[in-house]
Amino acid sequence: MTDTSAPANPGPDGGAPSPASLRVLGQYVKDLSFENPGHAPAQTQPNIDLGIDVGAAPHVDGNGMFEVSLKLSARAVSGETTLFITELDYAGLFQLQNVTEKQIEPMLLIECPRLLFPFARRIIAEITREGGFPPLLIDPVDFVQLYQAQYRKAAERAAGAEAGS
Repeated sequence: MTDTSAPANPGPDGGAPSPASLRVLGQYVKDLSFENPGHAPAQTQPNIDLGIDVGAAPHVDGNGMFEVSLKLSARAVSGETTLFITELDYAGLFQLQNVTEKQIEPMLLIECPRLLFPFARRIIAEITREGGFPPLLIDPVDFVQLYQAQYRKAAERAAGAEAGS
């Protein structure tokens, strides 16, 4: 017996379906800020408040291109003294091909930031070192967990909005 049915999503040559792909077209610093309000040697280990935010938007050119932004912020405080404040908005331009609607959001909010993170981490380490402090080495981030937490918060807000109507 032979199967003569055509594949559901034929590739460009009419054969097997093309696999989903993610291309990095570019990455860049969108915004970088470092404030050193009063450099004083810390007598104790400072408290560091770290913030991480991920955003994605379609690029104006279309063609499956998206800009993904990874925002890292850190504030180091020792006692009542703010040692430094730094904020980085690091972005990448990505192109998705042969990706289903269901796969787009996880790819943009998990896989793309995962690719950007090592570069953003290095920039934060260098800028804090250049500011006269030991380099701030941010621990690896579990972007799956971050995505799931954001998804749960959005679902809770939607449920709260429905209950309030």
